[in-house]
Amino acid sequence: MSAASLPSLITPALLSTIRMQPHLPAHSWYFIAGVTLSILNRPDDIGTIFKHAIEAGPGPNDTQPSGEEQLLIARKMREALIKAAPIGGLPKAINALFSLKGVTPAALQDEPLGFSPSSRPVEVYDMPSSAILHRGQTFFDNVYGKVSKRVMGQMDRSGTEDLGITARLMYGYILSNTNVLTAAETSYVLLAGLIPQDVNPQLKGHLKGAVNNGATVDEVKAVREIIIRICEASGMITIGRGVTGGWGWRGGIANL
Repeated sequence: MSAASLPSLITPALLSTIRMQPHLPAHSWYFIAGVTLSILNRPDDIGTIFKHAIEAGPGPNDTQPSGEEQLLIARKMREALIKAAPIGGLPKAINALFSLKGVTPAALQDEPLGFSPSSRPVEVYDMPSSAILHRGQTFFDNVYGKVSKRVMGQMDRSGTEDLGITARLMYGYILSNTNVLTAAETSYVLLAGLIPQDVNPQLKGHLKGAVNNGATVDEVKAVREIIIRICEASGMITIGRGVTGGWGWRGGIANL
């Protein structure tokens, strides 16, 4: 069965639950949901989220967004899917972005060689790599706080120092760019990328990292909750550690 023929995960009831989640940060529900769906390999449902956001608004109450706000929603959604690529894989990001493009009005798209809201083309072609990598290291240090040197050192000593190099490139050129999504919003993207993959060791660090990036504990818990709700709608469950198969989490999901 192709993804296009699957029943939608995003029912009206689930959509309402996501939008109305207490303490959820402003202007965030739609891109958090979009990233979660991408990681779950359900890019077909991203259009439902996006169309609802540009028609009913980015908050808990229905309000018709202005053209400027619709463009902001589109850019935040695209940037979130880009920032999820290092966490969930480029193929899923590609499928998600093309699915999104298919439902995005031409006026809300950013075309090649035009204005880049992220300024990444400038960073790649016109800025010294040392400056970008330094910015990435600063972002990494802020996320991991006092254990940042230990975490990066572990990656450097993983058996290949290329793991540490990969992390530095990822943080430098992708994650530390805050021209579209703030540092806290970037952390929400990372949580949406990690929870569906059942990777508690990394999730623990990024839950704390979201607070280090400026989110409140209540906001982080709210983000975590809507990600779990979407995952459960996809069929994920808590499965026993002794079970050899299944779709879900092996044990509890890390929390603050």
